[in-house]
Amino acid sequence: MAIKRWAMATIDTAALRHNYSQAKAAAPGARVLAVIKANAYGHGNVRAAKALIDADALAVARCHEALELREAGITKPILVLEGFLRPEEVEWCSRYRLEAAIHHETQVRMLEVARLDIPIRIWLKIDTGMHRLGIPLDRVREVFDRLIDCTNSRPDVALMSHLANADDRDDPYTEHQRRAFMTATRGLEGRRSLANSAGVLGWPKTHFDDVRPGIMLYGCSPFADETGKDANLRPVMTLETRLIAMQAVGTGEPIGYSGSWRCPKDSRIGVAAIGYGDGYPRHAASGTPVLINGRRAALVGRVSMDMVCIDLTDHPNANVGDQVVMWGRGLPVEEIARHSGTIAYELLCKVTSRVDFVENEHEGGDGPAR
Repeated sequence: MAIKRWAMATIDTAALRHNYSQAKAAAPGARVLAVIKANAYGHGNVRAAKALIDADALAVARCHEALELREAGITKPILVLEGFLRPEEVEWCSRYRLEAAIHHETQVRMLEVARLDIPIRIWLKIDTGMHRLGIPLDRVREVFDRLIDCTNSRPDVALMSHLANADDRDDPYTEHQRRAFMTATRGLEGRRSLANSAGVLGWPKTHFDDVRPGIMLYGCSPFADETGKDANLRPVMTLETRLIAMQAVGTGEPIGYSGSWRCPKDSRIGVAAIGYGDGYPRHAASGTPVLINGRRAALVGRVSMDMVCIDLTDHPNANVGDQVVMWGRGLPVEEIARHSGTIAYELLCKVTSRVDFVENEHEGGDGPAR
C-alpha cells in the first residue's frame, strides 16, 4: 500500500541535466565526469544516473555504489574515486568494467597480484597538497611505470589529484596544487583530471582533460559567499512539508523545548511536520527562513525530531494543510546551511528515508515549488 508522507523531497531531474550542461559550458573541451557519490548527494544515485543519460561518465566514491548502478542497468563508464579497498573489489572492478583510482601502495600491490581476465582502467591519484589521499609527488613516476607494466592495468592510465582550497577564489594554494600536478605528470602520457565543482567554476586552468563536478550538479555553489543561482544553477531537491497546527501565543511565552525563544509580542505560531528525524538540521537557529505558500517566514524555537515551529504573525492567511518549503525552489539550501552552522552538502546528504522522494521536472527558473 502506498502511504503518502508529510515530508516530501521533490527531485527535479531537468534541473540536474541543466546543471550538468552548465558544467560542460564552463569547461569547454573537457570530458565531464558527473559525481554521484553518497547516493548522489542525497538525491538517489540510480535516479541521478538515469537522468544524466548524456553524461560523459560517472564517478562514485566506493565500489558498492558502482555495483548498485551496474545492477540498475547503468552501462556508462564509472570511476571509483577511492578505488578498490579489498582484494575482492579488484575482481569486481574487472568484472563490472569499473575504472578505479589508485592512491596508496597497498592498492598497487593488490592490483599486481590479482588474477584478472579483463584489465582495469586505472587513475593514478597524486597528492599535490591536500594530504588526504594520493601517491607522494616523488613516487609518481615509479608508480606510473609499475601500472604501465602491470598486465592487470590497461595501458591508458589516467592522472588525477584533488583540490583542497578551490572554494576560495583568493587562495593561492589552488595554483600551487596545479603547478605541482603539472610538474609531477610532466612527460607522462595519459588524461589528466584536477577540477572539482569549484575548479570548474572558478579555476579554468585546472580543467585539463576531465573535470569532476559534484555539488554544482545539484544546484549549489561551491563558494561560501554565493548560491547556485549566482552560477545559473537550479536547485534539484525541494524539501517541503505541511502545516499541521496553529495557535495564538501571548507576549513573552516560550516556544518549544527549553523555551529558547519567547514571543516578542502576541504571536501566531504554526507547527510543520518535519524535524531532525527527517534530516532537517537540529541546529537551524531561530530566524532560519522557510516559505509558506511561496512567502518567507521564520523558524522559532528548537527543531524537534518530528516538528518545527514557525512564526506566522505576518501570515494571517496561512492555514493548516498549507505548503511549507524548507529549502529548494525559491529558497537556497546554502542559506539554510549558513543558519545551521554547516554546509549544503551535509544537509542534502542527511535527508532520511522517512521523507517521500518524488521525481518531477520543472520548466526552469527558481520560483517557489507549488
